[in-house]
Amino acid sequence: MFDKVLIAEDHQLTSLSLARTISDLGIPKVQYTYYCDDALMQIKKAVEEHSSFELLITDLSFAEDHREQRIKEGAELIAAVRIIQPTIKILVFSGESRPKVISKLYSDLNINGYVRKARHDAHDLNQALHTISKGKVYLPVQLRTQIKHSNNYEFSNLDITIVSQLSMGIKQNKIPEYLTANNIKPSGLSSIEKRLSAMREGLGFSNNEQLIAHCKDLGII
Repeated sequence: MFDKVLIAEDHQLTSLSLARTISDLGIPKVQYTYYCDDALMQIKKAVEEHSSFELLITDLSFAEDHREQRIKEGAELIAAVRIIQPTIKILVFSGESRPKVISKLYSDLNINGYVRKARHDAHDLNQALHTISKGKVYLPVQLRTQIKHSNNYEFSNLDITIVSQLSMGIKQNKIPEYLTANNIKPSGLSSIEKRLSAMREGLGFSNNEQLIAHCKDLGII
């Protein structure tokens, strides 16, 4: 699990809800900010002090007030954070429900998970944090449903991780090292080959390049 987390959220009650979830998980260092500019500043300072945050949890919408802000919404914040600290894990916690908008967060900003603010969001937050802490990508139910309806193959978190590694230019025989380092199982090369074969067969593709392009089109990598 994570040791140091930053939460960017402008609604105090939501921050308190997040705080309870994080407290239950035993995460020792949690900082909060209500502004995107402050969040970016804290991340930059932590990197400079060699005490980087491991996870950023951010909303997408931030209400404007008397304070002038350079960065006014979550997507801009994520893009800026990726420049300063490319490897930080990012979980979006928002009321946005449109699958196309959510998909673009994965494809364009490389977020690690999305949880919609809703009735059962505490459970979803818990699940998302566990998933992301293991080096996996967390997909919300509504996005999984869209993907399932788009084709006859339902991607698992392991599938997405494998294809994501391939899309970044990682050799297939090197992926077991990443999976092992992040405690993701199964991590053997034969298991990876079987998953890739199952994905290609299920989607009717003949090579991994087609599979990667398809996953990018869907917005899951």
